[in-house]
Amino acid sequence: MRKVIYPGTFDPVTYGHMDIAKRAAKLFDEVIFVVAVNPTKQPLFSVEERVYLLREAIGELDNATVTSSEKLIAEFARENSAVALIRGLRHVSDFEYEFQMAMMNYHLNPDVSTILLIPDEKYIHLNSTVIKDIVRLGGDVQEYIPAVVHRAIKDKFS
Repeated sequence: MRKVIYPGTFDPVTYGHMDIAKRAAKLFDEVIFVVAVNPTKQPLFSVEERVYLLREAIGELDNATVTSSEKLIAEFARENSAVALIRGLRHVSDFEYEFQMAMMNYHLNPDVSTILLIPDEKYIHLNSTVIKDIVRLGGDVQEYIPAVVHRAIKDKFS
């Protein structure tokens, strides 16, 4: 069974994330979303909320699961016998960071490869920060996030 890890903050999950996950689900037997616990970030949603929202969003993906971790992702991959990490790549500016992370993860765990996937062009401009900013300022983001996420983010800013 070939497992892939899809790590991220997912604060909140967007259709861009889901597009990448659907592509990964076609390539691997199991996709494990890992909600990262990063003490240097100040997320809008708690870890538990992000895990819940992701679980609700992936309902249609039979071969996907969601968990969270405070560990290095390379170690998490080793413990879960994953063969790869999936990362989304939206713009050339993302490449430098993702390349650096891929190389470090390879050095920490040479048994895991990083695969960079490009989302559908209708989601290429999306990121969670932009979504939060638009909602905070009263804009409509329904076409970019699952309904459960839309309700949750509206509640946060009401």
